[in-house]
Amino acid sequence: MNRDTDAASGQTRVSRWGGLVAWVDAFQQRHAWLALPFAVYRKFADDQAGNLAALIAYYAFFSVFPLLLVLTTILGYVLAGNPALEQRVFSTALGQFPIIGQRDAAQPLTGNPAGLVIGLVLAIWSGLGVAQMAQQAFNRIHGVPRADWPGFLLRLVRSLEVVIIGGLGLTITTLIQGAVSDAEVYGLRLGVVGAVVGALIGVVLNAGLFTYLFQRLTVRSLSWREVIVGAAIAAIAWFMLQKIGFSLVNREVRGATRTYGTFAVVIGLLFWFHLLSQITLYCAELNIVLIQRLWPRSLISMIEARAASAADRRAYQSYPKLERQVHNVRVQTQVTDQDTTHR
Repeated sequence: MNRDTDAASGQTRVSRWGGLVAWVDAFQQRHAWLALPFAVYRKFADDQAGNLAALIAYYAFFSVFPLLLVLTTILGYVLAGNPALEQRVFSTALGQFPIIGQRDAAQPLTGNPAGLVIGLVLAIWSGLGVAQMAQQAFNRIHGVPRADWPGFLLRLVRSLEVVIIGGLGLTITTLIQGAVSDAEVYGLRLGVVGAVVGALIGVVLNAGLFTYLFQRLTVRSLSWREVIVGAAIAAIAWFMLQKIGFSLVNREVRGATRTYGTFAVVIGLLFWFHLLSQITLYCAELNIVLIQRLWPRSLISMIEARAASAADRRAYQSYPKLERQVHNVRVQTQVTDQDTTHR
């Protein structure tokens, strides 16, 4: 009797939860403001884009140190014989970075041709690693079969193009954000209007840069209209994070000791790169969801591992084709309404 009662109560609880899930699922599918973000999240999870973002952040983190060597050498040439300008520069966020901030009066910062050449070579080499990993990530989330991925030489050339154009673009927008955030330190009086104009210029430049990157990082042929939504959101998010990063370094890290300040910058850089990578891939996933109409997705696909909506079926039909590694193999998929679990 007790067993029957327990079984009945258990079935009641399951049916109640099932009814609640069905109601939530139907509600989110009817409302675009919920269905679209959920579909982007599902696509991000299905592509395991979090792992791809971590790899991009890993390569980006190690590419920073050769760039610091280049920047240190350039500053050595620019600041030579100008102690007032040196003090201004090192009182900004730059003075908190490793290598750059380690200076004293007995051994002032000086330029070194060998350091500049070595730094540039290492920066380009590590930047190529970032670009190649980004290409793999974008081709994967766009559902490009591995057989259609570019070969080594073509991938290397495209990576070099991305490093040069993307690196210069990000450097320019970062300098603009730094000038806006630290205007008083550099003796600039921008005012509210100047700060707003500077921010708008930075966002527009970022939007153009991400439009280019979202088109070039995949072999899929995409028009600017197909990527502009994600590019605009990525541009705003990156510019806001740049501003937050400068503010945190200037207000929090500057007050720390040299040892703990260095740790804070290094850990902060790693976290910052990971966050930026995730935001970028989320914005790219948004473009794909909009292009391929991969929404609304169903909650059932998460709970029961079953394609329960038309958008689910469109999404899951493309995944097996992604692993096709040679051209003379055909992969066909069929989504049925039957449950084909193992017996």
